[in-house]
Amino acid sequence: MASGTDVMERVPAPAPAPDGPPRRRWLVPLLLVVGWVLGVVWRMWLSRHIALPIAHTDEDSYLNTARALAGGPGGFSSENNILRRVGYPMLISPAFLGERDFTDSYRLVQLINAMVNSLMLPLAYLLGRRLLDLRRPTALLVAVVAATLPATAFYAGVAMIDTVMAPLVLAWLLAVHRWIERPGPLAAATVGLLVGVFHLLHSRGLVIVLVHVGLVGLLLIRRRIKARAVLAALLPVLALALVNEAGIRLLGDKVYLLGTDPGGSALEAIASGQGVLRLGAAVGTQIWYLVVITFGLAGIAWVTALREVWRGDRGPSVRWTMGVALVTTLGVAGGASVILAGITEKPLDAIYGRYVQMLAPFWLLVGLAVVLTAGHRVVLRRAAISVGLLVLGAAGIAGRLAYVKSQGHSLRYGGFGAPDLMALTGGWREFRPFTGALIGVAGCALLVAAAWVPRLRMPLLVALVVVNVGTMQVIDQRLVRPMVASTEPTPRVADVGVRPGERVWASTGVHYILRFNLSHQVTWTDVRWFSERPPAQAQVVFARWAPGQPDDWDGAKYGFVRLGGNPQQHWAAWRRS
Repeated sequence: MASGTDVMERVPAPAPAPDGPPRRRWLVPLLLVVGWVLGVVWRMWLSRHIALPIAHTDEDSYLNTARALAGGPGGFSSENNILRRVGYPMLISPAFLGERDFTDSYRLVQLINAMVNSLMLPLAYLLGRRLLDLRRPTALLVAVVAATLPATAFYAGVAMIDTVMAPLVLAWLLAVHRWIERPGPLAAATVGLLVGVFHLLHSRGLVIVLVHVGLVGLLLIRRRIKARAVLAALLPVLALALVNEAGIRLLGDKVYLLGTDPGGSALEAIASGQGVLRLGAAVGTQIWYLVVITFGLAGIAWVTALREVWRGDRGPSVRWTMGVALVTTLGVAGGASVILAGITEKPLDAIYGRYVQMLAPFWLLVGLAVVLTAGHRVVLRRAAISVGLLVLGAAGIAGRLAYVKSQGHSLRYGGFGAPDLMALTGGWREFRPFTGALIGVAGCALLVAAAWVPRLRMPLLVALVVVNVGTMQVIDQRLVRPMVASTEPTPRVADVGVRPGERVWASTGVHYILRFNLSHQVTWTDVRWFSERPPAQAQVVFARWAPGQPDDWDGAKYGFVRLGGNPQQHWAAWRRS
């Protein structure tokens, strides 16, 4: 291919001829189905060690709400009134139908997650074909790379909304591309329905809704759509917002909220010069993170998208889709930083990539398309900009960390902030921005160099899949298994003699993670909390067991007999005598 040609700069051409004889057209759908099944199996295999929640308190909130929606007892939720959503609990609520052990229900939740998360493969393939004009073999391998990306696959093993978000992003952007390409009420309603699902699932959906409303307004002003298309695009969003409210009303008081409403605290957190700097640092860190975990491809993709928005060489459908994706990326990064700053009293995070992770597969796909199909000079220029983002970002992050440390403070750094970055950099206990930049630069250089040799392009994609799978294995060994070992109470509640039907309460003296996982095993009632004296209606309680320590709870004073427990984990079950 000539060195000055770029996949994102070509003028749209007539539809290409089918790749291969017509009799083989069934092969791609078959491969996609087989790949989806293998993706489900792989994700279930990765989650085989997780029998109880490890991501507290998000998982606890979703699981308690799902159980209540299925007609069972409720429990607490860490959500607040303003940002409360019931979409994900609705999705996983079938796992709690009927009488079954909590572990069995949790396995069903993981299966639902795996089935939805594995849709990344066919959706990434469609995006590669329709938006990026990749040939079928290339689109298939590129889709496998996106479907195995740790930023997406990691969340299939836990009961968290993030398992759904990345596939939904691809479906939404595909729908936007189709709508611009072939305007009509049905296409508009499809986009609106997907935006409504975003709103039903998570507060990140507010950003998507705002982007959607802006898109509809611009299309109307530019006379690309008519009034009926506006209604078709907006009514599904309103309908699913009403579904969310109906779900909340259906729950009533079965689920009680412990979260803090953001209110004006979010604005107060950024209403000063220092607050704006903190916001900029948080947004910049998330953007830098996306470039690292895609080995520079996200940076290449952003330059490409900006050029497409500016020039529109490939037609309006690509131009508008790229513009929507860019605005969404900045909006999610900024919105998440503002909300998190306003609803938590804990120290800010050094990095919290969870909210922007849903966008990583899309930008990975765009970046790979450029590297594989564009001219050498185009790729070099854009790779150089991506390398600059990596290096400058690392320097800025290191400066932020050093400044905070000099003030006698520290930023939070945990496993769910950026597990893939931790695995890639070996930074399990400390943030290593320069190591991340080095890995991103090295990966980008190898990708660009290998893509210049045609016979190395397919092995290059295979190598990326191997890296993704290997990274997930490292995360499993170094992060997931230790978290399982430290958060799973032993023995099980049933093994110490707690019987179905008994009214169970838990002391706040038990560490909150163990308290939550003990409570999940009580499937017949929600477990409320007490501080020192258990309420009169409590038949069984979980309390602190710390022999020789002043806070060791003595149930005999209140007429209880100890059933058993684990003094090393500092918990015991007591029954009223």
